[in-house]
Amino acid sequence: MLQHDSVPRRQQNQALGLATLAFTLCFAVWTLFSILGIQIKEDFGLSDTQLGLLMATPVLTGSISRLFLGVLTDRFGGRWVFGLLMLITATCVYLLTFANSYSMLLVGALGIGLAGGSFIVGVAYTSAWFEKERQGTALGIFGAGNVGAAVTNFGAPFLLLALGWKSTALVYATVMAIMGVAFIVLAKEDPSSRSRNAVRQPLSEQFAPLADLRVWRFSLYYFFVFGGFVALALWLPHYLIEVYGLSLGAAGIVAALYTIPASLFRILGGWMSDRYGARRVMYWTFLASVICTFLLSYPPTQYTIDGVRGPVEFTFAMPLVGFILLTMVLGFFMSLGKAAVYKHIPVYYPKSVGLVGGAVGMVGGLGGFFLPLTFGMLNDVIGIWQSCFMLMFVVVAAALLWMHHAIRKAERIEARDRCESTDLPELSTPSKFVLQDWRPEDESFWQTTGRKIASRNLWISIPCLLLAFSIWMVWSMVVAKLPQVGFDYSPNQLFWLAALPGLSGATLRIFYSFTVPIFGGRRFTAFSTASLILPALWIGFAVQNPDTPYLVMAIIALLCGFGGGNFASSMANIAFFYPKREKGKALAMNAGLGNLGVSVMQFLVPVVISTGSFVMFTGDGQPLSDSGMLWLQNAGFVWVPFIAIATVAAWFGMNDIASAKSSFKEQSVIFQRKHNWLMCILYTGTFGSFIGFSAGFPLLTKTQFPAIDALQYAFLGPFVGALSRAWTGGLADRFGGARVTFWTFLTMIAGVIGVLFFLMNKTMPMAFYGFFASFMLLFFATGVGNASTFQMIPSIFRKEVPRLMPNLTSAEQLVHAERESAATIGFTSAIAAYGAFLIPKSFGTSISLTGGPEAALLGFIVFYLLCTALTWFYYSRKGAEIELNLDAGPACKGRSKDHPKEASDA
Repeated sequence: MLQHDSVPRRQQNQALGLATLAFTLCFAVWTLFSILGIQIKEDFGLSDTQLGLLMATPVLTGSISRLFLGVLTDRFGGRWVFGLLMLITATCVYLLTFANSYSMLLVGALGIGLAGGSFIVGVAYTSAWFEKERQGTALGIFGAGNVGAAVTNFGAPFLLLALGWKSTALVYATVMAIMGVAFIVLAKEDPSSRSRNAVRQPLSEQFAPLADLRVWRFSLYYFFVFGGFVALALWLPHYLIEVYGLSLGAAGIVAALYTIPASLFRILGGWMSDRYGARRVMYWTFLASVICTFLLSYPPTQYTIDGVRGPVEFTFAMPLVGFILLTMVLGFFMSLGKAAVYKHIPVYYPKSVGLVGGAVGMVGGLGGFFLPLTFGMLNDVIGIWQSCFMLMFVVVAAALLWMHHAIRKAERIEARDRCESTDLPELSTPSKFVLQDWRPEDESFWQTTGRKIASRNLWISIPCLLLAFSIWMVWSMVVAKLPQVGFDYSPNQLFWLAALPGLSGATLRIFYSFTVPIFGGRRFTAFSTASLILPALWIGFAVQNPDTPYLVMAIIALLCGFGGGNFASSMANIAFFYPKREKGKALAMNAGLGNLGVSVMQFLVPVVISTGSFVMFTGDGQPLSDSGMLWLQNAGFVWVPFIAIATVAAWFGMNDIASAKSSFKEQSVIFQRKHNWLMCILYTGTFGSFIGFSAGFPLLTKTQFPAIDALQYAFLGPFVGALSRAWTGGLADRFGGARVTFWTFLTMIAGVIGVLFFLMNKTMPMAFYGFFASFMLLFFATGVGNASTFQMIPSIFRKEVPRLMPNLTSAEQLVHAERESAATIGFTSAIAAYGAFLIPKSFGTSISLTGGPEAALLGFIVFYLLCTALTWFYYSRKGAEIELNLDAGPACKGRSKDHPKEASDA
């Protein structure tokens, strides 16, 4: 163990001084757009929303990079990571001067954002030099480098007026490069470098703390105290110029009066956290911030009162002096809160300061990205300058209420256990939610206890998954209406907006596949459901302004992919609850009724966007060219209350299974399993077709039968596919998943042939009805196949694991089989989800190259033939490598009369 007492005080101070100076310069560069952006806005003719995005983009890079930079610092030390990071950032600032378009500015802003990642490098480097009793003060001094924002707000306006924005950027690049070289030369390796180099911690162990929900609680607090600080540091100069009519120089000076106390008093916050405790400091921070943001959010208002002698009129408005004082007070308490949050990290995670601090800093930095971007959007949509402080008030009030509830709960635990808790256990899983004894294969346990618990978890999971599918696919409906409300996007841009949720949702499924055994099914279901609120709300605001930049719309489309990712974790979670004999039906119910979200969305959205019944809650509609109105924001807002209810139900109504815990390393063994990859192909054939046809069917109908209003029928396909999956899951349990899957693919081939026939004979009187019926057959078959393929996966691994791990006991083999089955279910769903992108793209490419969709349909037939052959060869034929039809219901003549279920599972 490192003895900090052996480190000379002079070396500690030298390390702290160098790190603080370097961080100050990095922070000055990170907030550079708060000043340069004002001149850039004029030069490039940017809107408020575009300026907000430009200011926020470096914050995005600085936030996300913190996690990875923290890992690098833990492994290689802060000296080289910090120095090289400054040199790379200096290069990006220099290259920014060559930008000649808004797109190039955004790319340059992404590179400059790396300067924000320096924070976690400095935290890990500084904390390694100091003993626990002084780490709060040391990190407070280091964190005072936030004053770099004041350096920019105070000095950059004068450089800008004298030299122009490009020369100002060159000055910053030069200073940053000099500091990067100086840090590498002058800084010393931290005292823990020798032990770190002697024992390399495996990545799986290094990332283990991220499974601790305490980390994410710290992150929530930091979202406000740091994310809010960065957001206001970026936004205040623009706000002061527009609201109070200040000059650029005066606005920079006033903004510095906010950023200076919000930075320097972090030193005091560190000392107070060491002396009085971080819990108390966080209380002071949130209480003061609630008061300040409430007063700042009150817009100038004219009042008229019916008095005794007639109307009495007066006006309330926040004067400039009052605004300056309130922002200074707000900055002061934010600085205390920033220090208090980071006081915890080296105490609880001494070996993972970089990783944990990086995760906390990443979330806080994301607040600095989303908040200024939202400030600009709120200005455009609401039209009130004080809306930025209204949003800040909502965030901090929610954080205060939640923290108070958590602390009261911690005090009750302290009183019960007669000890003082050093941590708040509000996010730990209470024992009543954890199933320590879970034996679904034990018939008596299942009948007396297990079935009731599993059913409750299933029926809470289903609406959560239904909402996830609704959010995932809602963008396809929104995109179709954007041109009607004034968005001037090209057809290619609209196509990419429709495709992006499919890409992000499929990619997120890869990660979500492994989350349930790491975080717990209850926790992650609640978290993943709550995450849907972000794209739902943002859609509601963004679609009200036709000037919203395309990049913002693309980000919202990517965020809709949260809904697509949820399927993988949801299915993996439900798989743990049910015995083998009922997995097929349970998974089919969860997925089938969840898939119904696509149909519900396609039915509900056209209704809610065409009515102004919710105008008092969602705002005015958008005028159409035919003098009509469309309330397109309702397509996002309508889901918010249902998501909130579902989140609460998941958090308080579902369970975590203790035996379902495993690391990513334990689950990643599926990548070595041949049958994992085979099932990826088969499930792509079924679910990939379902979700791809759901997205492509309306467009294909519109292009091939233009006289037909495709939106009237769009919901029927997903509706049929979802119900067939939900209500035919028992077929696979009864007849064997492989046999059902084999016949499913043959049925799908017949359906595609029918579609081809009626497309080639479109002039026939009943051509559309034949085309429609063929597609309904396709949707029905995909639903049946979705259920049967998922039923196959647990059966495959029940037979495969004993062959691969013969030395394990039967109980251990069962645990491994369940773990690999759940991971495979999630991973195959991730791969198959790319069908949401590939099938519409195939139709579009085929029409573009050949003039019709026939080439794409012929390609689908070839693929389905391949799936049929794989199913027959590996699983369905007699003597197959893993023959899955031996336990089929009617085929099993040796079933015991006394124990029919045990015999059928033999």
